[in-house]
Amino acid sequence: MANQPKAATFAHLDDAKLGWFHLRAVIVSGVGFFADAYDIFVISQALPMIYQVYYGPTYISGEYPVNLPNINNTLPLPKTPQNTKVDFNTHHLNGIHVDAWMKASTNWGNLVGQVGFGVLGDKLGRKKMYGVELIIMIVCTLGSTLSASMANGWSILVVLSMWRFFLGIGIGGDYPMSAVITSEFANVRYRGMMLAAVFAMQGIGIMIGGIVYVATLAAMKSQVQNDYTALDTVWRIALGFGIIPAVGAVYFRLTIPETPRFTVDVIGNVAQAESDVAKVLDMNENANNVTSNWENAVTNTGGTIAVKENSFTEFMDYFGQWKNAKTLIGCAYCWFSLDVAWYGLSLNQSTVLNLINFNGPQKIAVNVTTGNVTSSTKITPPLDIWNLFYQVAVGNIIIAFAGTVPGYWFTVALIERLGRKPIQYLGFGVITICLAILAADWDNISTQQTNFLIVFTIAQFFFQFGPNTTTFVVPGEVFPTRFRSTGHGLSAAAGKIGAIIGIQAVGPYFTANAQPVLAAFSVIMFTGFLATWLIPETAGKTLEELCGEEDGPAIPVAGVGSAEALLA
Repeated sequence: MANQPKAATFAHLDDAKLGWFHLRAVIVSGVGFFADAYDIFVISQALPMIYQVYYGPTYISGEYPVNLPNINNTLPLPKTPQNTKVDFNTHHLNGIHVDAWMKASTNWGNLVGQVGFGVLGDKLGRKKMYGVELIIMIVCTLGSTLSASMANGWSILVVLSMWRFFLGIGIGGDYPMSAVITSEFANVRYRGMMLAAVFAMQGIGIMIGGIVYVATLAAMKSQVQNDYTALDTVWRIALGFGIIPAVGAVYFRLTIPETPRFTVDVIGNVAQAESDVAKVLDMNENANNVTSNWENAVTNTGGTIAVKENSFTEFMDYFGQWKNAKTLIGCAYCWFSLDVAWYGLSLNQSTVLNLINFNGPQKIAVNVTTGNVTSSTKITPPLDIWNLFYQVAVGNIIIAFAGTVPGYWFTVALIERLGRKPIQYLGFGVITICLAILAADWDNISTQQTNFLIVFTIAQFFFQFGPNTTTFVVPGEVFPTRFRSTGHGLSAAAGKIGAIIGIQAVGPYFTANAQPVLAAFSVIMFTGFLATWLIPETAGKTLEELCGEEDGPAIPVAGVGSAEALLA
């Protein structure tokens, strides 16, 4: 019986009805992804507040002229951090690059975490690593929240960026671990939907980030309007909120069982896997049986089999074959190309917020007299600093609701019906067209708020109902168990290289060079469309079928004895 194919070995797991244990796995993984996205994107609204509080007094100077519209001041008004937004990028040494580094520091950590946790997840097991990434996130979120300048040393930006880098390691580790655990516990019919639902929590995290800023600013309106330094409390509350979902999920992650596929394919303990699958199926049937008190009563009796190694040599041999290498290349490049544009746009939204009038007051024409010469010029008028940041927070919520959040859940609903590749082709194709339209007609469309919003919202929708979700789903399905976590981690890390390029190499020049940047993004999206050909369609297939190991026999180790087929 032990010599049956793996496809039969895992038949009960693959054919199981969608049940309570599946729901638990999605929620536990999804809450982590909520925290991941929240922590990554919340920084884009925190940084302007930090610049205002810590650099406003140094970089803001001068006066507003007399007779300003709606103010009618008879004397010049001094510019202060209370009525003027600091231009950090212009005044600070290498300001645009410092700003880009602050936004990208988490992604550098992601890169390390995705590769590191990916490899360790295959070496040590999913269970031993799952939850560690959340502990890192909790500690580093707390550190980020309490960041401060040193009296004779690092500035607050240096300290914060260090915490954000290590926070990124934890976030990066969540990608391969959550994807692989969800995939290996899922049934065939709903595996893509479960993975997409986990990833869809990213959209909720982005949306909640805006809501937390709006709520905090609303609660502290009078304090901020009386003293701009109260913004120092606002951004700390917003960053600190990310601890809450992570704390809520850490216990359940630490107590999740090892996946039966890892137990069989890497450890070789069939009896333990048989026991674990039985418990999973029992929990699926009855919500009252869903528990984190998971006792491994069976250890190594009567079911040990020989397994293939997950060594570096075996890794190179496996991916040295073109049929396997092209899948890894396809997953990695598609994720890379996506993240160049996705992060390049998402963490540099000031241009978008300006176009939809949610980034402060419009410039006004005033008469300025120099000597005996009076000329007309446009300036940004004095502003209510509270209202500025409140507008930005509301604008980010609008962008999230307009296309981002709905796109994720359309994928959840349709991924099993349409398949992964059609959705990815469609997404890359539509985004390519949208960005090409924006680039080709930028001079006109950038002055037409409605037309711009229509095209931008369509692009945002198809980022999520498209490659942003499928590039996460497919790598969790196509690699063999012994390399699944590593393969997903490498694919995700390629995406973060793209994100770093989008944020640091392109982002600083987006505002002044929107047209060529959008054109470049469009071309990169088209290359992602072409690279989708390299990946297989995974819908309706078992994990063993997808990696070509469904017929691998479970060979008993000499002297151990045969074992019953898993739940046969």
